[in-house]
Amino acid sequence: MYERYFVSKGFNIKVIEQSYGDSGGPDGRIGTKEVTMEVRGDWVFGTLKGERGIHRLVRISPFSSKNLRHTSFAKIDVIPEMRNNNYQINPEDLKIDTYRASGPGGQNVNKRETAVRITHIPTNIVGSSQNERQQGLNKDKAMKILTSKLARLKEEELESQIKKVKGEKVSIGWGNQIRSYVLHPYKMVKDLRTGVETSQVEKVLDGELDRLIESVIRWV
Repeated sequence: MYERYFVSKGFNIKVIEQSYGDSGGPDGRIGTKEVTMEVRGDWVFGTLKGERGIHRLVRISPFSSKNLRHTSFAKIDVIPEMRNNNYQINPEDLKIDTYRASGPGGQNVNKRETAVRITHIPTNIVGSSQNERQQGLNKDKAMKILTSKLARLKEEELESQIKKVKGEKVSIGWGNQIRSYVLHPYKMVKDLRTGVETSQVEKVLDGELDRLIESVIRWV
């Protein structure tokens, strides 16, 4: 859905790291477990930052032999790239692992361990990259991702302190869920923060997100 939306807006996209679901399907691994994408374009962070949160999908599962209705959840995170990196990290707090990048069928795309995963031990926050063919380039990209995540965590801690003083804004909906995509027993996409909804679920899942995203920008 997001990839199609990015293409429609003329954004440049690049998959940095991707892990796939459980094996057992006819074509190897089923679905995507986690993916990190780099998105570049005019006002891209301001456009996408409202998409951060839990997205809920209700459908008849294509993997259910009894055609049962299943509910799935996807966590979306949006992090800006830090261009002026003044965030200091103690090298002793980092755990660096290398591994082979793998494709959806489980095959090794690269025979060498060029993919890099960097874990910040005190927070357990991870940055990883497998798209580049050289280990050094993947390490640089993984470090950028990790640094951006840690900087955002520091910002969230500051915002939390401010909310304790000013009082936290109450959002529409329950928990951290921000949007529902229901294909059965009825068809409806609804943003639980703004109340904007549409029955054109297939179009939304095909990347037509302008109305939903714009409503969040105005709401914020």
